[in-house]
Amino acid sequence: MARFMDVHHGMKGLTADQLMETHKADLAIEKEEGVHFEKAWADPESGTVYCLSEGPSAEAVQRIHERAGHRADEIHPVPLTV
Repeated sequence: MARFMDVHHGMKGLTADQLMETHKADLAIEKEEGVHFEKAWADPESGTVYCLSEGPSAEAVQRIHERAGHRADEIHPVPLTV
């Protein structure tokens, strides 16, 4: 499976509880697209959220985010990690 880092903008003021609820919304349906969301990070001051996932394609990742109510603004493949 491929790994992806996606970015969401416009989530200024997001709290830790809201980030957790957003992440849980993805987790609840991720298997339907063969995706697994590993971790999410947020900068409430800038409104930027980052999600690390594994899945068959960027399109599958986006479909889960869209269905959960928070479409990603960018999705980047992460082919190398150390």
